Parts: sequence; structure tokens; C-alpha cells
Amino acid sequence: MIKSMTAFGRAKQEAADRDVVVELKSVNSRYFDCSVKLPRAYSFLEERIKAYIQKNAVSRAKVDVYVSVREHTSGNATVSLDTDFAKSYINALYALRDTFSLKDDISVMTVARNGDVFTLDRPEADLEEEWARFLPVFDEAISVYCDTRSAEGARIEADIIAKLEHIRELSVEVEQISKEDTVGYRDKLEARLRQILADHSVAIDENRLLTECAVWADKIAIDEELVRLRAHFEAFYEIVSSPEPSGRRLDFLMQELNRETNTIGSKCNNSRIARIVVEMKGELEKIREQIQNIE
Repeated sequence: MIKSMTAFGRAKQEAADRDVVVELKSVNSRYFDCSVKLPRAYSFLEERIKAYIQKNAVSRAKVDVYVSVREHTSGNATVSLDTDFAKSYINALYALRDTFSLKDDISVMTVARNGDVFTLDRPEADLEEEWARFLPVFDEAISVYCDTRSAEGARIEADIIAKLEHIRELSVEVEQISKEDTVGYRDKLEARLRQILADHSVAIDENRLLTECAVWADKIAIDEELVRLRAHFEAFYEIVSSPEPSGRRLDFLMQELNRETNTIGSKCNNSRIARIVVEMKGELEKIREQIQNIE
């Protein structure tokens, strides 16, 4: 199943003592990279959140998690002044005023805008208890996030399948042209060799002549490449039907498809096949770009 690495999810939980909002958004990444922004009082939950996101939401993406908490009651928390920091901060404001001859509007409210002059003291939180309270809102946000990933993944899958089927149709056209081209090449080569040998009065060894023509005709045959292409097409559907993340495997598969297509282009001298190969490579490149969005 294809899932996008680009998604967004949001949930809000309202309670008598506080409101909690959780937002998740992610973009493409080669690995799992999770950044969590929490109120300082709840920073002890950061690692628990990262592990939970990786286990239940996405295994590969750059994920940003934002958690905001609006407290309705102070509970047992107390606010105190960080005297040393406040003194240093105020002295810095005075220096700024004097150095640049600025208007002196330093007041209590001016200093209070810097939240670091205060410290919030509350009883040590119980990790399991706090996590149990946060978990429902996280699960709701993750559910929305995963639905978004699946919906975007379905759109990507439909687009890739359409392009892949177009490539399959082009490969069938290449196969038909190649069969005609190989037979024509062998006949032309045989006629040319007979003419050269006759011009030089060289006796013709029929077995040797036919063998050489067959060898050279085989050099431009693309049967093996077309067989491998068909196998890769089938492998694609096996990968996307698997519940496991498919991005890395599909990326590797695109490399194999591109390799076979390049070989076909290099072996054939037919201009019609050359034009079709260019079109196939263009579609493969579009698919490769889409796969960069898949987990």
C-alpha cells in the first residue's frame, strides 16, 4: 500500500483544567527525522512522543510535531522571579539605551515581556500519568494524519499506475517493431555479405555465413530486456499491494526499469524504437519523482 510522506493532522482536547492542541506535519526525507515542540513544562514527554509517532504514524519522513497547552488553572504551580537573570537583562537594556541614545521606556511590563525573567515551579509530573492524558489527543491527530497520508498515497498510486501502463503499452510496440527489425537486419546483412564475397570471388560457406548473420542479428535483439521489463511490471504490483512501506523498493525497481530501457535504446538502431525509448524514459523519470514522495 502506497502512503505519502507529505501529510498533516490536527486534534484538540478540551478539559476543565487545560486545552491541548496537537499538530503533525511531514515532508519527504530519506530517514525518520522527528522534531517535537512542547511547552517547557512538558518537555519530559519529547522522547516518548517521537517513539510513538515512529511506531504508529510513519517510519520515514521529516516530521514536525507541535503541542500547545493552555492552562485554565494554576494548580500547585508557583511563579517566581529569576533575580539574577532579570538584573542582567535590565542592565543590558540600560546599555542598549545609553549606547544608541534611545528613549527610556523601560518599565515593569517591558521587562516582563521576556518570559525568561520568571520561573514556573510545579510539583514533579508523573510521566505515565501525563502521557495517559495526552494519548487520546495524539491518537486523534495521528488518525487524521494517517488518513491524509493514505488519501495522498492513493492519488500518487493512481498516477504511477497510469504512467506504468503507458510504458507497458510502449514496450509492446517496441517488441513488435524489434521483431520486424531483427528479421530485416538479418536478411540485409546476409545479402550484403553474399554480394561482398561474390565481388571478391570468395567461395561462400553457407553454414558460416548463416551463423555470422545470426550472431549479429542477436546483438540487436532485445528479447531478454523485454522479458525483464515485464517481470518488473509484475513486481511493481506485488510491492504496492504489500502492507510494508514501499518507497525504497519502488525506487530500486525504477532503477532496474530505467536500466533495461537504456539497454534497449543502445541496442536498437531503429529510429522508431529510439523515439519510443525517449518517451518511456520520460515517463520513468516522472514516476521516479513521484516515488520520492512515498514512504
